[in-house]
Amino acid sequence: MPPPLDTDVPVLLLRLDQNPFHHGTLGAIRSLGRAGAEVHAVVESPYGPISRSRHLSRGHRLPVDGGYGDRLPSGTGTGGAVPVPDGRLEQTLRRISDRIGRPAALIPMDDLGAIAAARLAARLAGRFLLPAQPPGLPRRVADKAELARLCRELGVPHPPTVVPRSAGEAAAAAAELGLPLVAKWSRPWLLPGGSGLRSTTVVTTAGQARDLYTRTAQAGCPLLLQRRVPGGRGTDWFFHGCFTGDGNCPVGGAGRKERAWPVDAGLTAVGRWLPNPEVERAAHRLARHLGYRGILDLDFRFDAATGTYQLLDFNPRPGAQFRLFADRSGLDVVRALHLDLTGRPVPPIDPVPGRTFVVENYALLSSLSSQPGPPAARRARTHPDGNARRDTETAWFAPDDPAPFLAMTAAWLGQGGWKALRRTRQRVLRPPRQRPAVPEPS
Repeated sequence: MPPPLDTDVPVLLLRLDQNPFHHGTLGAIRSLGRAGAEVHAVVESPYGPISRSRHLSRGHRLPVDGGYGDRLPSGTGTGGAVPVPDGRLEQTLRRISDRIGRPAALIPMDDLGAIAAARLAARLAGRFLLPAQPPGLPRRVADKAELARLCRELGVPHPPTVVPRSAGEAAAAAAELGLPLVAKWSRPWLLPGGSGLRSTTVVTTAGQARDLYTRTAQAGCPLLLQRRVPGGRGTDWFFHGCFTGDGNCPVGGAGRKERAWPVDAGLTAVGRWLPNPEVERAAHRLARHLGYRGILDLDFRFDAATGTYQLLDFNPRPGAQFRLFADRSGLDVVRALHLDLTGRPVPPIDPVPGRTFVVENYALLSSLSSQPGPPAARRARTHPDGNARRDTETAWFAPDDPAPFLAMTAAWLGQGGWKALRRTRQRVLRPPRQRPAVPEPS
């Protein structure tokens, strides 16, 4: 059994991207709350699904007026980013700290929150506990141009990437990389809301690449053009880990995305914990080179052309499916971070290979779209956490905390679930696409 949490130290979960269906935040509330911590969270509404959890001590809201120098792109969540000036955010966090009444562990749940928390860490010292690392590191790893450079430097496989310096270079890069290709804005949190710019776009013509480049000034960051690594069954992988103050990673693992929504390019609807030495080595090498501390979530895609796992994204915070990597005692990355921040030892995780994580609403849509799914799961057994089962955990439903699932179902169907279900209607009649499965890593 892992050492108990220091329950005198509460937790604040910070998320600046408004998304009432963010199941990762709910997972953190439940995990830390079940372990005895007093859990606070930034929430959109006191009536949203996440706010209904019996494990949430108190929800806090951010101001919604003013401008924010670092913005999230429109459409990253259901409501976009909360526009909070840096100084205003600091004042708000100080007020939340006053309400909590004692120092708390601060765990960002989105990229913008991680970037802002690291930048404000020195000014919030004494109020919040954060991993000790350079204040600009989360911003650096979330920058897709910087990530491409780091991968070249370390020899970590990464799709060939061009940062064009003119519209002509963008068109030429499209020819060089091959179509279709992927266009990304290097710092997607800077994209202005309402601009129609998306963090990632599949480009099918050289003209599209040229047109995107002409919007660089509006985007406020460089455009990247990247060779598209074809997706398919078994190609998408991820690594979640918690790197402690000594630079080790006692809690973490690699997993495979078995289903996604939207299909082939979306969020994990069903994930499976599978050891993958190549993915794990790349994650450890990159984090140790950077001196990274805290929780990270890396996305990989297997490239059949090169036989390698290509790193696509570095997220300096927990992934929404982090509970996939909860061991038999309930230890996961958020509990590990709390232990580390409070000076308690973090034992190595007891892996549960084959464990699955299901996001009910996304899994339903993915299933109706005839996407090939994972092998049949083993019969589940009771998990010590009370929520889950040893082999399968659901993102929303928990026998000891049913209110978020009921609220999510009602809100989701009312705010677009029916529309999404209708969109899958035509796909139900289509035969499933046959794709070669990727061999499991040896």
